[in-house]
Amino acid sequence: MPTNHSILIIDDEPNLRRSLGLILQRAGYTITTAANAKEATQLLQAGAFDLTFLDIKLPDQNGIQLLPQLRELYPDMPVLILTAHATLDSAIGAVRLGARDYLLKPIDPETILNRVQTILREQKPKRRREITTQLQSLLSELQSINGSEPSKSANDVPVLQADPTRYLKCGPIVLDRHTHSVKLKDFTSSLPPSTFEYLVTLVRHSPQPVTYEKLVSESQGYQNVSRAEAREIARWQMHEIRKILESDPRHPQLIITVRDLGYRLVV
Repeated sequence: MPTNHSILIIDDEPNLRRSLGLILQRAGYTITTAANAKEATQLLQAGAFDLTFLDIKLPDQNGIQLLPQLRELYPDMPVLILTAHATLDSAIGAVRLGARDYLLKPIDPETILNRVQTILREQKPKRRREITTQLQSLLSELQSINGSEPSKSANDVPVLQADPTRYLKCGPIVLDRHTHSVKLKDFTSSLPPSTFEYLVTLVRHSPQPVTYEKLVSESQGYQNVSRAEAREIARWQMHEIRKILESDPRHPQLIITVRDLGYRLVV
């Protein structure tokens, strides 16, 4: 059954491109493949994809080095790293650069399809917010060209009506899920998409503690991650959030470490 979702597979192994592509095509996805970083970059510059599989070892560029370029082009596009030799360090490195998940070769069809389905389902609200933001920008530009003030009528552009899911508030902290920005009193700052989702998870559960495993699961969709792995991934994200929110990150007052368990937001 067609899904209207497009997926890019970046891998230098012809057999893997064919087998993974066939698995996804049979599930109804539209598949495009690239054998190296150069081909992938050209394809991505020509148009967006809903999801990308990225091999770490490419003939012309390391996949981890290519990842920031993909994130710059499409910040909200989920990227799934493919590798035959996973290590905790390389997994954390990929996550820090914005990877959505980390999958081992050889690929397991059921695992791949379940993961893709889950991620694309989670992406729908983000895509809706992205489209709304683009429409707002276009409307503002059009009004500027026409020399008119922004319309006050809700009937003018119904799709631009206030989205009740856009803002998330917890005490003095306000999160804007359209712009991935956080406002604390008179201070506003944007966060990388993955880091922003960790703050969303903390806000949702505040003031209750959130375990390392729940943090990485709810924020990035990681399942079956060991406590040690989850702790290392979450620790880096908390470090980034503290740099933004805490007046003294070395002595946090908002993002509190709960020993051997996780973190909690106190406001």
